[in-house]
Amino acid sequence: MQDSDRFHSKRFNKFSYWFLLVLGVGVFTGCTTFFKAPLSTVKQTDLETPEEHPNANAAYNKVYTVSGKKYYPMRSAVGYSETGIASWYGSESGNRTAMGTRFNPKGITAAHKTLPLPTKVKVTNLSNGKSVNVIVNDRGPFKRNRIIDLSLGAAKIIGLDKQGLTKVKIEYLETLASNP
Repeated sequence: MQDSDRFHSKRFNKFSYWFLLVLGVGVFTGCTTFFKAPLSTVKQTDLETPEEHPNANAAYNKVYTVSGKKYYPMRSAVGYSETGIASWYGSESGNRTAMGTRFNPKGITAAHKTLPLPTKVKVTNLSNGKSVNVIVNDRGPFKRNRIIDLSLGAAKIIGLDKQGLTKVKIEYLETLASNP
């Protein structure tokens, strides 16, 4: 065999080796996407409809104690309605809510002792008929005879910011999916 034949033979072997290697990798990686397994067992409809039962295992939906009194968060708020005294809070600005988000007094949120978090409710000021839909994302109020604390932003909408306390009606709207 001549020197030039050996040179071409070596070059052919190197070329064949790399060509087959790249081809093999391409075939195997192509096979992995052909038999693609689902990434999640969550159905699309589950993502589009509110949860009837929020994450009961989340720390913010478990039994808790404040000033020696135990509170038992509801597993479901479907059909919930309550009438009582509401107040508003704003001095906690920047503090963390029960769900771990930063409290924003300008937000349209609320605190409730036992509603599952997060829950959307309608709060109606019974003295003037004004209503606001809020997301309950915090725990409270822990003052006697109060059923809900509204953020300052929500309180302004129903005229509660001027009064400080007023009689309200709370009505369940929907339970939201929680993403802590």
